This record gives sequence, structure tokens and C-alpha cells, in this order.
Amino acid sequence: MRVLELDHPLVAHKLTALRKAETRSSMFRLLADELVTLLAYEATRNVAVAPVEIETPVTTMTGTRLTDPKPMVVPILRAGLGMLDGMTRLLPTAEVGFLGMVRNDETLEVTTYANRLPDDLTDRQCFVLDPMLATGHTLIASVNYLHERGAKDITCVTLLCAPEGLKTLEEQIDPAIDLTVVTAAIDEKLNEKGYIVPGLGDAGDRLFGVVD
Repeated sequence: MRVLELDHPLVAHKLTALRKAETRSSMFRLLADELVTLLAYEATRNVAVAPVEIETPVTTMTGTRLTDPKPMVVPILRAGLGMLDGMTRLLPTAEVGFLGMVRNDETLEVTTYANRLPDDLTDRQCFVLDPMLATGHTLIASVNYLHERGAKDITCVTLLCAPEGLKTLEEQIDPAIDLTVVTAAIDEKLNEKGYIVPGLGDAGDRLFGVVD
């Protein structure tokens, strides 16, 4: 498993604004969208490409195109929806599937309640969108779900990670899966309720206005 924590002043600036308790949902959504686009640039660094012959106004040349099958972008409902536009801005030809997963706050177990994905993901590059990698259980379930359908190259894009969640992810994911985690920051720890510290609160609530 590879972990890439972006070290960039614009990422740090936008993430700081996201963390502020007084940042309202409208601004939170805008900042999250911009931040995900920056993350997507690094997350797609190894997207599958192939050479293609084209004609410029001056001459012929060999360029680059995305290969088939198209990449699959998978936001985890509901908070992952707030990351979708930022990701597809760089991958407009990608297909989009959805996974609905919910974590029991007491047992921390994850159950799947919605699935809008192809049954066969063989040879597909998948980009999983979930703002927070806290305990890691949701992303573990998501990655396993995709792997069972044939995906082997999976990139998880997150705004924040907890070190405990990264450790759990690495310990429990099949080493045969080519897994990358791209994040804006790895925070200090989880608190007793399973929230990331210092974190930014509940990303879903802040994205969709529940706390306003």
C-alpha cells in the first residue's frame, strides 16, 4: 500500500479553511471541490494511457490517450458525493458508480445499503472518494467490494487520514491489491468516538448543511 500526503501550500491553505468551525456549508463545498481537484491531479498520475497518432496543424505526432476500459470513480455515499465534481473535472470521461455504506458508531462495523456498480470490474482502475479515513473500516469494506468484482488497481482519495486508520487499512487489505491512498493530510489521532483529531468535524454534515 502506498500513501501520498500532498505537501503543497495551496492544499494546506484550503484545508485550513475547511477545518475552521465557522466555515459554512456553501464555502465548505467550494473549498472541498477545489481541494479534491488538486488531490485528483496526483491521484491520476498513474492512470492507464496508450499512444495515439494525431495530426496537429503542423505535422503528425504520437500523443497520449486514456485507455479502455475507462476509469471508474466511486464516491462513498453520502459524503463522497461532495468530492465527485472535483474528481470528474480532471477525468470527465470516467464512469461513475456509487457505494452506500454506513458504520455502526458502537461496533464500528460497516454494512452496504446501496450499490450502483458494474458486476465485472476486471482490469478497471477505480478511484474511491471518501472525505475521511478515520477507523479505516469503510474504506476496507469498499476496497474489498471492488476487489471481489475484479478491480486490482484502486486509489482512495481522502481529505484527511488518521494514522490508526491507515495502519488498519494496511493490515487488513489483501497485499495482491494495488492500493494507493492520496490525502491532503495525515492528522494526529482518533478520539474515543472515532473522530479524527484535529480533523474538521463530520464532513457529510458540513457539506450538506446539517450543521448550519
